[in-house]
Amino acid sequence: MPLAVYILALSVFALGTSEFMLSGLLPPIADDMGVTIPQAGLLISAFAIGMVVGAPLLAVATLRLPRRTTLVSLIAVFGLGQIAGALAPTYAVLFASRIVSALACAGFWAVGAAVAIAMVPVTARARALAVMIGGLSIANVLGVPAGAFLGEHLGWRSAFWAVGAASAIALVGVLTLIPRIPLPDEKPQLRREVSIYRDAQVRLTVALVMLAAGGVFCTFSYLSPLLTDVAGLDKGWVPSVLALFGVGALIGTTIGGRVADAHLFGVLLSGTAASTTVLVALALLGQYAIAAVALSFLLGVTCFFTAPALNARLFNLAGAAPTLAGATTTAAFNLGNTGGPWVGGTVIDAGLGYPATAWAGAAMTATGLGVAAVSLRLQRRTRASRMVVSMNKKAEKADRTNNPVRNDV
Repeated sequence: MPLAVYILALSVFALGTSEFMLSGLLPPIADDMGVTIPQAGLLISAFAIGMVVGAPLLAVATLRLPRRTTLVSLIAVFGLGQIAGALAPTYAVLFASRIVSALACAGFWAVGAAVAIAMVPVTARARALAVMIGGLSIANVLGVPAGAFLGEHLGWRSAFWAVGAASAIALVGVLTLIPRIPLPDEKPQLRREVSIYRDAQVRLTVALVMLAAGGVFCTFSYLSPLLTDVAGLDKGWVPSVLALFGVGALIGTTIGGRVADAHLFGVLLSGTAASTTVLVALALLGQYAIAAVALSFLLGVTCFFTAPALNARLFNLAGAAPTLAGATTTAAFNLGNTGGPWVGGTVIDAGLGYPATAWAGAAMTATGLGVAAVSLRLQRRTRASRMVVSMNKKAEKADRTNNPVRNDV
């Protein structure tokens, strides 16, 4: 695996820490800004909305720009967004800083993923993406719990300063270690790249990504109050449980990345089914501390087990448009990350309690499982049709060879 892929993973560590650390910072942010916890949860949705908009927008805007220059610019803007968040005097300013950071984060994900797969053979795409996504898993192991720890002891703003520092380190790594990626001889054409959306399988995969991510983050976004208010854990335990989720995510990414290239649909179906099961169990057993902790770990495993396969599936379907494929994957994940916290906040505001977020999340992942099954059935039908056409062509060729008179007629 090229060293540059690991540098991208290092950058993703900073990006992922910022994206997910708010799950452990919602109570102090809500208290400091004078808003409710569901309103503070919208900061997670704001970041996800910026990712949804920024991924395709920046992918198109930078389509013909040098890859390394684009990555350097985006990670620099992201770091400045973290500083703006740390200094935010009001909720509105903090909200805006999250959107700006998300736009830069989305562009980096889209371009970085295209760079990662460009440096490896087709048979190693899922592994390369797993390494890159591994930075996100490590962010959940170290970055997110560290953010929660800093938020508890030094105030939530200190977590933003820490991510800003990590972004500066990532910037140095990109500048010095990412090689110059030459642009293709043929200039990318937007019309050809956009044509990938005509494929029904692309649309089904986008829906699956949205539902799989949305179902998990419907619950994960409110995991901190679920652990303290429902399971009865002291708030000092929250960073440790978030770290455990991250350990599960790292394990899931590692296993999924190694298996997905050979058994892509097996990973998609089994991982999504497992996430649904874990969410149902969390809804039923979340009031028991031991169960809540164990299920948080398993949720990390099942969620990130499918991530390399989901990424590789879209790149395989849209091989002629790698940059827009990366942007589409990023946007789809974050459409789920936008809808998930919103759905979770809605059920909480309705008075259904924090365990209801797990029920809502399970409904989303179960729907995603159905979408995956439809996609598999469609692929088998298409493959069977191609085999029939191929066999008919071979038969016609043999018939013309054995019956030259008929061929003349």
